Amino acid sequence: MERKLFIAGNWKMTTLLDESVGLAEALVEKVGAVEAVDMAVCPPFLCLSGVAGALAGSKIAMGAQDVFYEDNGAYTGEVSTVMLKDVGCTYAICGHSERRHVIGETDEIINRKVLKCIGDGLSPILCVGELLTERQADETMDVVSRQIRLGLEGVSAADVIGVTLAYEPVWAIGTGETATPDQAQEVHAMIRRLLGELYDETLARNVRIQYGGSVKPENAAELLAQGDIDGALVGGASLKPDDFKAIIQAGIN
Repeated sequence: MERKLFIAGNWKMTTLLDESVGLAEALVEKVGAVEAVDMAVCPPFLCLSGVAGALAGSKIAMGAQDVFYEDNGAYTGEVSTVMLKDVGCTYAICGHSERRHVIGETDEIINRKVLKCIGDGLSPILCVGELLTERQADETMDVVSRQIRLGLEGVSAADVIGVTLAYEPVWAIGTGETATPDQAQEVHAMIRRLLGELYDETLARNVRIQYGGSVKPENAAELLAQGDIDGALVGGASLKPDDFKAIIQAGIN
């Protein structure tokens, strides 16, 4: 079975409500009817309802930038899977590098979020990736392997096919630096081999692995042409409708 590319935009903490809705409307106009690749955008929590309205009837799905692992209760500031589904989310990002390295989330916390998403019918996007110091110390494969093993702990073979993995080298996020296509492919290939060990090779071939890290129109085609790269988790370029369209077109081509 051929894996369908999945291109998602992470808007981070950048847009106000009107800006988010306007951006969503512009994306619907430019790529809202595209069926050749799967698409999603992940706006800030406070903009989800407005963006859902703007995306209605299009082929662009909506995701959340984070999620909590409990249904409800005294968890001030957190947002549950039930809340996210209620406003129309299909996806939730778990373990983005900024959650790991700025907020301090552990692999165990991220794993609880992944399991909660699966249990409640949200599709998790599990992010993994190494720091610059870890790459310089030749620890990339060890770090990414650990994050995947712990992040997928308790995830069954039946459920892992619904998980998207996103390899995002931390040193390439928002820096303008990008892993070369060969560097990205090398890590993606390792991830797929690891999935084969954890589950089986047939299943591993069908799990989607995105690349995230300063993806832009200028490098998208070469990155997406790599054999084990199944899409992109796009940051800044997803805030520019023409750039996001160009990345999606690169995926189609």
